[in-house]
Amino acid sequence: MARCYCHWRNVLFCVCAPCICLALMFLFVGVMMCTTLNNTTKAGILDPIDFVASGTYTNGSFAPLPKTFWDFNLHKNAYWNRLQLAIDRQLNPILRPNKIKRGSENSIFDDSLLSQSFSEVNDLDGMRKHFDKMPDQMKKFVGNMNRRDYPVLLQPNAVCGAGAKDEKQPPLLLLAIKTTEVNFKNRQAIRRTWGQAGWMAGQRRNNNITEDGGYVRRVFLLGKENPQELGVDLSALMEMESKHYGDILQWDFSDTFFNLTLKDVLFWNWFSQFCSQTLFVFKGDDDVFINTPRMISYLQDQLRKPQADEAMIDFMVGDVIRAASPNRVNRSKYFIPDSFYKGTYPTYAGGGGVVYSGLLTKRLNNVSKRVHLFPIDDVFVGMCMVRLNANPIHHHAFLTFDFPTKDGEKLCAYHTILLVHKRSPTQMFQLWADLKKTETQCWDTPLRVIKEKKHNTVTVS
Repeated sequence: MARCYCHWRNVLFCVCAPCICLALMFLFVGVMMCTTLNNTTKAGILDPIDFVASGTYTNGSFAPLPKTFWDFNLHKNAYWNRLQLAIDRQLNPILRPNKIKRGSENSIFDDSLLSQSFSEVNDLDGMRKHFDKMPDQMKKFVGNMNRRDYPVLLQPNAVCGAGAKDEKQPPLLLLAIKTTEVNFKNRQAIRRTWGQAGWMAGQRRNNNITEDGGYVRRVFLLGKENPQELGVDLSALMEMESKHYGDILQWDFSDTFFNLTLKDVLFWNWFSQFCSQTLFVFKGDDDVFINTPRMISYLQDQLRKPQADEAMIDFMVGDVIRAASPNRVNRSKYFIPDSFYKGTYPTYAGGGGVVYSGLLTKRLNNVSKRVHLFPIDDVFVGMCMVRLNANPIHHHAFLTFDFPTKDGEKLCAYHTILLVHKRSPTQMFQLWADLKKTETQCWDTPLRVIKEKKHNTVTVS
């Protein structure tokens, strides 16, 4: 009998003990959750206006995170911030998962969001007061921020820019160069030097004259000059130039500094329609000089890397600028008043010259429809890149601020770079001739590589 009693006692213990422990654990967890919710609610942390993700401040395993996870009142007095916040809030997959799923690929959905954000922000008290204090240049920009449907005045006679004859493979590179009607000398210098369209050989790799190569196309991006301000109407001359060279893409908007962003968004849209096979895009100013043979070889190297197809999805390379602050000097052409934008700029590649893949160009075209126009074009591109969760690659061979000290005076200096800014038309001709003359002497010169230094906060100027 005693043996039977011990047996059943052991059975009960084995069955009941885990159940009791499990019940106690659930009870403990429930008490802790109730306590935490009660405390955080009292502290206001769960208020949807200012949600803070706890446990992120002292975690050394990750990069520092903003103190605020999302904040609907962030920079509430800045016009652009309010506009963009209205869109970002609608596109937040946590707040509106079903709406995002239905409208993820819908351009009408994007257009309605843009219009809705303008209506929402312009109805806020105080916005008109801030608008009245803005400089005239900014007022003109704000007055046209919601417009992107400008008609094309001139476009290339080839499908995707000049240089489409006898191509045996997809174009490797499209040179998309921002210019103005009056800068004819710059365009001519580019056409005859680094911007020649058609097949272009890469840089020689060894004494056996082994080289890369690729097809290059060219297009110049323009708005419209004001004939009254310019004193002459250049429309007829532009039409003649377009017929002769077939490389002009011009829209009917005012060609001002703040409208350079329009050239980006309109070009991306044009590219997505007519240049689907092009592998890379160079987008830059008409006063830069490119070592095109070296650029061709560099891009071919990127295509030969492992997992190149995956890397091309968000490939962008240039002179990357981090932690830049808006210029608050009202005499500068880069001046952005704090009534329009507050906060630092996202990481971006300097607009003097940048290269990105054709795949990324199409993605930028799509995401740009959900980002309000910003008056600094390269900053706007950075804003689009952030929303694609993509990062530009910094390369020291992109000298958007020229050579440091006297490095440019060395014999093979221009064989070490992919781009340098600024150069006059006369200098372009001379530099192109020098590249050809010193090609044999400098055939094995590597591209510029400089040990990375800690990036400091800068101001766009």
